[in-house]
Parts: sequence; structure tokens; C-alpha cells
Amino acid sequence: MNNICIITARGGSKRIPRKNIKNFCGKPILAYSIEAALESRIFDEVMVSTDDAEITEIAVKYGAKVPFVRSSKNSDDHATTADVLEEVVNEYKKCNKTFKYMCCIYPTAPFVTAEKLRKSFAMLQNSGADAIIPVVKYSFPPQRCFVVENEKLLYKWPEYMRTRSQDLTPYYHDAGQFYFIKMSVFERHITLVPDNTIAFPLDEMEVQDIDNLTDWQLAELKYQLSIDKNK
Repeated sequence: MNNICIITARGGSKRIPRKNIKNFCGKPILAYSIEAALESRIFDEVMVSTDDAEITEIAVKYGAKVPFVRSSKNSDDHATTADVLEEVVNEYKKCNKTFKYMCCIYPTAPFVTAEKLRKSFAMLQNSGADAIIPVVKYSFPPQRCFVVENEKLLYKWPEYMRTRSQDLTPYYHDAGQFYFIKMSVFERHITLVPDNTIAFPLDEMEVQDIDNLTDWQLAELKYQLSIDKNK
């Protein structure tokens, strides 16, 4: 297959301390990303990029590799995901290891499953696209949004004020879970969303940003509901 899965899990987290290994419904949240990648059986290498000894220990316990420590330059708040991935790719090249496809999974993505990874990879291969990312539809049409100007509430786009929601073009946003991309395209552009990218749509109940403790609690509720639904 010649595919690599890179899970980005640095140690620093200010809003939720130790976020990447915090207990989520019974185990470290990082474990869900590792287990999904391993269970998908589409990767030759499943690794965690981290600067943290405890994260390394947990990653290895759940079956991932941590072949090197992330640099301090790419462990601060200013490093982008693309910066981290570029460093990983270059480190593997030093060991004469190259890959055809790369998948980046975030460490706080408990809704990622082996099935979703397999399906999205199949879609990517069959489509001729360069990348695929999970997206979710905005729950309310952005075309009907308001702005406040001079303390007055106004439609941002008045031309849509009487348009039925079902007649408006659906808008989507990044689900913040994983990215699949051809390695050659990533190396050429150092981006996870090149021009030739397709969507892997998800249901709103399968997506939750986790930026604070309330988000965390909502994610656990959604996760438990999904488990109960599938029983």
C-alpha cells in the first residue's frame, strides 16, 4: 500500500491541560486515532509526532511508532500542521523511507473510525483527486446571517432574507479530524487542501470541535450516543 498515517500530538495544551492524552470515555483520547488507523489496515506505518515523553509512552502502548522526537521549533503554538508533517516526511527520507499517500489524523478525533478511513481512501483512489478531507454542513445557512452595524441588526446579504433554506447552496466546513493526500502533492505544495481536493461528508453528530471543557463534555455525549445507536 505504501501509506503512512501521522498523528500529531504535541505535549503543550493551554485551554485543556494534557488534552491529547486526557481520558475520554474510558481511555486516552489519543488512543482512538491510533486504533482507527491500525484497524483500517491501509497503512504501512502508523506513527505519532510528539515532543512529550508521556504521550510517547501512551502512543507506543496502543500500537503506534514514535521513531523520533518532534523538534522544539514545531512544538510551539505557531507551528502549523503542515510544518509538523513536512518535518516528519523529511525525517523518514533520511531513513530512505518514502510513501505514496499520507493521512494526518488529529489526536483528539474519537469519531474517526477504521471504516471511515477505508471509505475515504477508496474514494480518493477512485476519484483521481489529490486529497480528501471530512467536512460537515453548517447547521444554519450562512447566507442568512446577521451583522451588527451602528448597534443595529442587519442581514449581511439582504437578497437572501426571504429565500427558503432548502433553496440555498449548502456550505461546509472542515470537520477537523483527518486529511488524506498524495505525498507527491503535499511535498510540492506543503498544504493539506490542494486545488484538486474532494469532500468526505459527515453527519453533525459525528463532529465536535474540542477547544474547551464544555466542548469535551459535548463530544463525550455525542460519542456515547453513537455507541448506543449502534448497539
